Parts: sequence; C-alpha cells; structure tokens
Amino acid sequence: MPKLNLLRITTVPMSLDKLLEGQLRFMQQHFEVTAMSADPEGLKRVGEKEGVPVYSLPLTRKITPLRDAMAVWRLYRYLKKTKPTIVHTHTPKAGIVGMLAAKLAGVPLRLHTVAGLPLMEANGPKRSLLNSVEKATYGYATHVYPNSKGLYDYIVSEGLVPPSKLAIIGAGSSNGIDTSHFDPALFATEEKRHLRHTLQIDPNSFVYVFVGRLVGDKGINELVRAFKNLSGQSDGVPPTLLLVGPLEPELDPLRPDTLREIDNHPHIVSVGYQDDVRPYFAIANALVFPSYREGFPNVVLQAGAMGLPAIVTDINGCNEIVEDGRNGLLVQPKDAISLYDAMRRLVHDRALYADLAAHARPQITGRFERAQVWEALLAEYQRLLREKGLST
Repeated sequence: MPKLNLLRITTVPMSLDKLLEGQLRFMQQHFEVTAMSADPEGLKRVGEKEGVPVYSLPLTRKITPLRDAMAVWRLYRYLKKTKPTIVHTHTPKAGIVGMLAAKLAGVPLRLHTVAGLPLMEANGPKRSLLNSVEKATYGYATHVYPNSKGLYDYIVSEGLVPPSKLAIIGAGSSNGIDTSHFDPALFATEEKRHLRHTLQIDPNSFVYVFVGRLVGDKGINELVRAFKNLSGQSDGVPPTLLLVGPLEPELDPLRPDTLREIDNHPHIVSVGYQDDVRPYFAIANALVFPSYREGFPNVVLQAGAMGLPAIVTDINGCNEIVEDGRNGLLVQPKDAISLYDAMRRLVHDRALYADLAAHARPQITGRFERAQVWEALLAEYQRLLREKGLST
C-alpha cells in the first residue's frame, strides 16, 4: 500500500534542522515526507541531511502581509496539486500561512505545533495583531499541539482555541533529545583542555554557557549585567561567560551597553553560531538561560543531557525541565539581581553545585529521550488517521 503524504513546514530551514533534527528521516519510514521552508539553499541542505524531498516557500519572520498572501496562494496551488493527507506546521509564520492554505485546499489533517508565543512579550496594537494571527492559525487547524504544559495552560486561559483542539505529545518537547549524542562521556579531557586553550579560557575558570540567539527576549541584557557584577567581585580565577549563538540586530537588538560589554569584557567569550554545540557544553560548568518566553527549550534539554546544572527563568517550558534545587535553579525573568544571586550560588556553594550536577543528566534521560517523542507523535498521527478512516 502506498504511503500517505506528510508535509512539514517551518518558516526557516534552521528550525527544520535544529528543532526537528532526525524526526523527518524517522517519519519517512511511515509516510512520504516533504519538508518546506524559506531559503532554497539552506532547505536543500536539510533535505539532503534528512533524506527527504523539499519545496521552497517564500516565507519571512517579519510582518509582511503582501508577501504572506503570495505565499498562501503559492502553497494553496502546491497543495491542490500534491494532495497531502497531513500538513504539520511549526513556528508562527509557517503556522498561519500553512494552516490557511491547507484549509482552503481541503487537507484532511491540519496540525500546528506551538513552541513559543511572541505575543507573550508584545503590547498594544502589535499584541492585538499577534493575538488575531494565533487565533486564526488555531481556527484553520484541525489540531493544535503546545509543546509544554505551560503553553497549554496559557492558550486555554487566553481563550485562543477550545481545549478540545489541544493536546501535548508525550511529556512535552517538539523533538526530545538524543541522549547518546548529547553525552559528556564523548569528550575526552584533553579535547576539552584544548578547546579552552583555543578560546583563551583559564583551565580553572568556572564557565557559564548560554546557547541560543543573542537577543533581548533571551535575557542577554540581564545576563551580561549580572555577569559583569559577578566577575567584578570574584576572588581567585575569574568566571567566564561563554556565548554560543548569532546576533539578530534586525529583529530584537541588544542594548548598546550590552554589545560593548560582549566586545570588550576580558572574560566574555562569544563564538557565534555553531553547528555542533556539544563541545561548548563539554567545557562549561553550568548553563545560564534567562529567556523571557519559551515553548519547550531544546537548549535546556541538551545542557542537562551533557550533565550541566541549569539556571533558567521560572517560565513555562524551562520550569518543566528544571526542578528548582534538584537539577538547577529558577530565577525571575527580566531580573538581573535574581540572576546574579543564582550565578553566585553556583560558583561559591560547591556542595550545591555537585548535587545539582549529579541529577542533571538523569532528569533528562528518564523523561525526554528523542525516540519516545517520535513514537508518541507517530502514534498521534496514526490515531488521527484512524478517526478519519484513513491508514498508513
């Protein structure tokens, strides 16, 4: 029996590559999978890596009504021609474009995963617009999947969609984590020593690592401020702040004083975007992730699997991975003082640090193994198909 067609759409290829890594290849065993996103060259690389065909769609991450309408029309024509059984979207722009076009084309199963809500940090007219877009996306979808309990509760409390349309896959997360890949045992002492030397980090320095986009919403302004205060009061070998990720000055620029500190502070090391973040986790002592809003952050899963205690903000997603006082510490969002206190505790209270580190990896391997998430999503697809009288 021929396989049914499954179309997975994100706004940019990096989301397919990093947020859904390996999942498309797994689903290809059960469906005819096509990946769709903007940026033809980047998308082509993802398709080759995952072993699936791709189709480029001109999507943007900004509010561009005319271009978005053109993308809806182009996608509608593609869907009428290819007739997929399932269209599954991720990220806000791919969600509204994908769900609207799929609704118009009569796609039977229209699924949207919510992995974060920009509207949570918006105000005024922009908040109203984003609210309307989310409601429309969920309205066009047949099923909506928040990837954390916190997001589920928020969506219900805001009345964005009836609870009957909502479900969480497994224990949360869009993709889980391959704990055999994110494993500190893969990195030898000499390899770690060499990377620290290359980055001019003292062998005895306590390293806080941040992995992600260097933007305001990720709490980078507060992080740099807290670290500046901490490093100015340290005795002995100063701690290091290791930043792994790209700047995005067009969408969410950092404050000028933050950028100056990143450029000039002797113990802040910024290495930009990295295809493989594991070596940077391997040379660090703790993750610091003071984001304002999240869905279910992969970075916190990855750091935990690498054995790192995590300092994260007490927001949905983060507080479902990190249990305060067990595998990390929770701090208040947008609060440089709370962040400073937690960072200081980790570097000075060695007993606390050792206890948190001991629980970091087991907290991840027991709940968020990637294969479990994939199987749970496959089971959901199959359940929905049975309800429609279809089969794989």
